[in-house]
Amino acid sequence: MFAVTILGNNSAVPAFDRHPTSQVVTLDGANYLVDCGEGTQIQLIKYKIRRSRISHIFISHLHGDHYFGLVGLLNSLSLLGHSQELNVYGPAPLKEIIELQLKVADTALCYPLNIFAVTEPATLVDNDRVTIKCFRTNHRIECYGFSFTEKKQPRKLDPDKAKEYEIPSSFYDRLKDGENYTRKDGTVVANELVTVPSTPAKRYAFCADTKYDENLLPHIMDFDMIYHETTYLDNLRERAESRFHSTTRQAALIAKKAGVKKLLIGHFSSKYDTLEEFEAEAREVFADTELALEGVCYEV
Repeated sequence: MFAVTILGNNSAVPAFDRHPTSQVVTLDGANYLVDCGEGTQIQLIKYKIRRSRISHIFISHLHGDHYFGLVGLLNSLSLLGHSQELNVYGPAPLKEIIELQLKVADTALCYPLNIFAVTEPATLVDNDRVTIKCFRTNHRIECYGFSFTEKKQPRKLDPDKAKEYEIPSSFYDRLKDGENYTRKDGTVVANELVTVPSTPAKRYAFCADTKYDENLLPHIMDFDMIYHETTYLDNLRERAESRFHSTTRQAALIAKKAGVKKLLIGHFSSKYDTLEEFEAEAREVFADTELALEGVCYEV
C-alpha cells in the first residue's frame, strides 16, 4: 500500500483540535515521517502508526511548527528500546540543534541516528522500494518539499504461464527483471509470454510551506497526489504573499497546471475554526481537492 496519513494539518498555533504539520507516508510496510510538529508522537499513538517502522524523517524547514516535536520523538524512541537505524534529513542547522539538545540533557540514544543536511535539490533515498527527492519551495526561510516515487518491477510474473512453459521457480526473479528463459534444448521462452506489464509507479509530493510559485511545477508534474499548503482563504491573498504562504485557489491552480490527479490541502491558519470553505474554494479551480484531515489515510 502507498498512502499518506495526516497527523497534523494546522499552521503555527495549534487550535480547534488541530495540530502542527506532520504526516506519515507508508509504502510497502515502511513508514516515512514528513515534518514533526508539536504533538506528533501523541498523534502517532492515537492513530496507531507503528513508530518502530519509521526509518526516515524529513524536516522541510526550521520553523517550529514543523520540527519542535522531533527531539521528543527521538528521545521517546530510545526510551522504548528502538534499535533500528534512523535517518533524519533537514536543513543544515538541524544537526547542531539536535546534538545540542541531546548534549544538555545528557542523553545517549540507544539506536544509530544519522542526520543529513539538505542544502540543494537532490535525491535523498534510492532503494528497491522508493526514490525520495527534495526540491526548494518559496518560503521566508530555506524550505524543501519532498517527492516519493515507488519502485516497480518492469514486468509482473504470470505463475500459471511460467509453469506451462516449465520454467523453474529459481528463475522467476530474473523473469521479473525482463530476462528471457533458455531451456536445455536451446529453445528461448520470450519474457512477454510469461509476464504481464506492471502497473505504473505512483508518485506523491509534499510541497511544504510556500507562496504561489510555478517553479514547483517541474517537480510535481503529472503526480498521482500532492499536498499543498493553503494557510488562508483567497480573500487574504495579499497577506499570504507577504507571509510567504498560499491560498486555496493558488494551491488549486498549481495542482491544475501540474496535471496531478488529486490535491490535499492543509496548513490551515488558526484564525479559521471550520474548514469547509477551504475545500469549496479550492474545488472551484481544481475539482479533485480534499481537505487533509487528521487521522485520515489517503491512498496515493
